[in-house]
Amino acid sequence: MRGRTVAEKANPAKLRLGLPKGSLQDATIALFKRAGWNIYADGRSYFPSIDDPSIECMLIRAQEMARYVDHGVLDAGLTGIDWVVESGLELTSVTTLTYAKQSRRKVRWVLAVPETSGFEKAEDLEGKIIATELVEVSRRYFAQKGVNVKVEFSWGATEVKPPMLADAIVEVTETGSSLKANHLKIIDTVMESETHLIASKAALADAWKRQKLDQIATMLRGAIDAQSQVGLMLNVKRSDLAAVLAVLPALNAPTISELSDSEWVAVNTIVDENTARDVIPRLKSAGGTGIVEYPLNKVVL
Repeated sequence: MRGRTVAEKANPAKLRLGLPKGSLQDATIALFKRAGWNIYADGRSYFPSIDDPSIECMLIRAQEMARYVDHGVLDAGLTGIDWVVESGLELTSVTTLTYAKQSRRKVRWVLAVPETSGFEKAEDLEGKIIATELVEVSRRYFAQKGVNVKVEFSWGATEVKPPMLADAIVEVTETGSSLKANHLKIIDTVMESETHLIASKAALADAWKRQKLDQIATMLRGAIDAQSQVGLMLNVKRSDLAAVLAVLPALNAPTISELSDSEWVAVNTIVDENTARDVIPRLKSAGGTGIVEYPLNKVVL
């Protein structure tokens, strides 16, 4: 057995991590930053740097991520579950990460047709041409419905193909705005998708890599969960504490701390960001004072 080189001793273990190149790239880098890792991509290199010497990053198209993880070129990668299903490969999902290019919700692959086409359901497309990037999933979708169609691979700009180049499309959407702009209407949802951190069997069998993946998954999930939560701090008289607690839709039981004045306590809790505007006035009416709302970097449950 050969001895280890100086370089190998300096970096005894590396996790080869694939990051999605393209529409999810900026959102993924921003998510890692919130989770505690700074990734630097200069726009020309496929190997961005990261401020963690135990991780090596590579930019890979989301559509190809499953293949390279399955082949062992990468230990793990972030990609949509849609592309994992499309690949037909069996890979382990370490965690789900619900974020997209523009939002923090799942995306949908939808069946869309021209607004004036008269098509109302999948069965109306018997014998028609369907354009999509998600070819295998679309074929299975129509096969399950017993509808005979021709599914053609689309290299992009899929929304502009009906009605001249295709009768309908299966396309991914977050808001549906691009489909509407191209005078298309959605008649069915083919599948929902969200980003997953997937890993190879070999990586999961390696104790150090499994631990590293669990660390990454925990911190990424914490960063995502924090985006929809805010912290609330307030002071309240003990006599009003029950009324204040009745208002709080707490993530867990709120933290109650003693203050120097024994008649008062401090309350610290986490609430959904979209409920804070309703909760804060009710807290004030219940006797809360010195109410502070603050952003969260991570929420780890």
